[in-house]
Amino acid sequence: MNPDNTYPNPDTSTPLLEIHEASVMRGEKLILDRFSLRLAMGQHTAILGPNGSGKSTLIRLIARQIYPLARRDGAPVIRVFGRDRWSVSELRSLIGIVSPAVQLDYTSDSALEVFDTVVSGFFAARGIGLDHEVTASMRERAHEALDLMEASPLIGREMASLSTGEARRVLIARALVHRPRALLLDEPCAGLDPASRRRFLETLRQLARHGTTLLLVTHHVEEILPEIDHVLLLRDGRLLQEGDKASVLTDNALTATFAMPTRIGRHGDYYSATVE
Repeated sequence: MNPDNTYPNPDTSTPLLEIHEASVMRGEKLILDRFSLRLAMGQHTAILGPNGSGKSTLIRLIARQIYPLARRDGAPVIRVFGRDRWSVSELRSLIGIVSPAVQLDYTSDSALEVFDTVVSGFFAARGIGLDHEVTASMRERAHEALDLMEASPLIGREMASLSTGEARRVLIARALVHRPRALLLDEPCAGLDPASRRRFLETLRQLARHGTTLLLVTHHVEEILPEIDHVLLLRDGRLLQEGDKASVLTDNALTATFAMPTRIGRHGDYYSATVE
């Protein structure tokens, strides 16, 4: 891999993601049960469901961190940008991934500095090694990503010293150095206070407006951005409902998803959910 170059962007007519009857086991437990999904490029999507519904497993499946059970007919279970075979480093140049697990990995080591963390995204590494040659172009793009995430003032700080929201901005900047076509965000607002969460969501809105397809995994209706109009409801590894936001975010659908009486409200461009 040449870290100073991105891979060619796929044809925008090619689906971002196609999953056909994916099943994933963890030990003896079925985590995803014959799960199917098709997402177009530019189709900002929220995946909503309770803890244990299979949301994070789906993200790991897309990211090639885990693999589905093989189908009996041998047909591909998952295609990303129209292809079923990817090297992880190649795929990461097109899809950025940010999750609490990734954040823990980067904030548990006090030696990692913010700018080095972002630049290391070109090498799929944790920090800059002696064998890594950082070019002027890579530095420029790292600064651009940090500016976009309003994280440039954090340069010089150690990752372990950052607040949850600050670290998340840095890690999204790291994912953005490749100028990916899509971002997979697994519970991106976990650990943020209400004010930090709203500021962070506004930053994500800017990314959506600038052409980055967002795939947001959450169990909070309040985090579904106005730019997201496609919503999936998961429960027990199965897709309960899929469609546009207005038709999916209903009292009955959310009650079935969370197994508790739930009432949906709306505040401006955002939705909310109240358990009764």
